[in-house]
Amino acid sequence: MRKTTQLSLLEKTIKELGYTLRYEKGNFLGGACRIRDDNVVVVNKYLPLEGKIYTLALVVSTINPPALAPEIIKIIDAMVENNLFTKARS
Repeated sequence: MRKTTQLSLLEKTIKELGYTLRYEKGNFLGGACRIRDDNVVVVNKYLPLEGKIYTLALVVSTINPPALAPEIIKIIDAMVENNLFTKARS
């Protein structure tokens, strides 16, 4: 599956879970937070495509909603379970 397709599926899943998705600039990776009464997922807009996918996959895996689509589960298993970004830092 293409990386852009993976990103689109993860963005759609985040929105379906009731979160607002924002791409912002700054010195951070990203994650989920609560601002007033809104659930928000913030992603660094300057991350490479793989970094954006990893951040969104990590947030979805943290939320752990029931009945995820098989494609989303496959993306999460490939990105989060293997800890691709933490292995690169070691």
